[in-house]
Amino acid sequence: MPDRSNTRPDLTLTLDKDGVIQNVVRAKSLAKEPLDAWLGRRWGEMMEPAIDDGALQKIEDVRLGGDSSCFQVRQRFPSGRELAMEYTTFSLGKKAGFVAIGRSLEAIGELQSRLQLAQEARERDYWKMREIETRYRMLFDATSEAVVLVSVSDLRVVEANLCATKNLDLAPGAPFLARLDDRHRRVLDEMLAKTREEGRAPGVVLRATPFGELWSLRASLMNAESGALYLCQLTPMRDPGAADRADGFSMRTFVDRMPDGFVVVDRDGVVQAANDAFLDLVQIGSEATAIGRKLTRWLSSPGADANLVIALVQKHGEVRRFQTTIDGELGQSISVEVSAIGNDASQPSYFGLLIRDSGHRRATAEAPPRAVADASVAVDDFDNRTLEQIVKMTTETIERKAIARALERFRGNRTVAARHLGLSRQSLHAKLKKYQRE
Repeated sequence: MPDRSNTRPDLTLTLDKDGVIQNVVRAKSLAKEPLDAWLGRRWGEMMEPAIDDGALQKIEDVRLGGDSSCFQVRQRFPSGRELAMEYTTFSLGKKAGFVAIGRSLEAIGELQSRLQLAQEARERDYWKMREIETRYRMLFDATSEAVVLVSVSDLRVVEANLCATKNLDLAPGAPFLARLDDRHRRVLDEMLAKTREEGRAPGVVLRATPFGELWSLRASLMNAESGALYLCQLTPMRDPGAADRADGFSMRTFVDRMPDGFVVVDRDGVVQAANDAFLDLVQIGSEATAIGRKLTRWLSSPGADANLVIALVQKHGEVRRFQTTIDGELGQSISVEVSAIGNDASQPSYFGLLIRDSGHRRATAEAPPRAVADASVAVDDFDNRTLEQIVKMTTETIERKAIARALERFRGNRTVAARHLGLSRQSLHAKLKKYQRE
């Protein structure tokens, strides 16, 4: 049974209507006090001489009027000991007297002190855990491997380090390696099944994205309060075809440097990967911005959109020199030829589209862009302008003219033009967008 001694009062006094003590009940903490000497004496005489007038008045109020009250005093005991006590009084009737129930404030103070010590210990443990967590996170992010914790129940990412987030888009809450093709998906499922059975499994090689490099994956099983987790470690690998060559190369390098646009989409037409030439056609500064969007955003001509290209590949296995139009983010429309093929001859899951500028641009095209068409106009009138304004106008005029010449020289290829100008492709896009607004 639970110990309820701490909930009992330290002292219970029964007094008559004149405040004379009739009975005393004490707790174990006061067992050695000879309190029988109090019987027949007035309660006020048992308190310290400097008792507060307010406390005396409350005693009189309960004695005369039966009003309940609560107050604190220093109680003097027969042994000479004095304790700070808190009394609660209530009447038994005007003629029957009243009862005073007292608890030692020293016991309450001790409890408060213990509570404060417990709180301080808890705070020390909290900061110690924070320090451990910080060290763990630093080590977690410092490794060159992609490290991911994956829930066994739903194969969603619970935690991922910087390498996994940056290179594989494995953020917490995202599905684990969702863009695997069917063959690599089967390899992953078999490895995870073996991991559940034996706690770990031999490493496998996967192409984490349909248009990306190979990764070596190792997995082990670990238990946590939230449930079982896979600890997955992924290391990038060189293309096997490159390992047999002394100088080595990567297929992605060639695709990225192609003068024609190349894009990989899934069955729903969602972009999975794209090279720089495709980004120039759709007027986007980075591949990350294009990934996850539908190709129909740019390839949407009625009767000749991206969905029709995918349907033709599914039906005939390939598409050759399909005539259509691409609409860029900045309003440019370009006539293009599209050739496409699937990753599988019978039931493709992904489609690669080679998109070539056929050289016939609409009036909204920029060859050179309208934004820089007036770059050759000289600044003739500098009146009423400061030197700073004159320098800025001259610099912008030269910059516009240089961009226009570069785009004209390289036939609208922004990637090559940006490299020629010593700019990043994103910077060139930003300048073109700025000049178009002016």
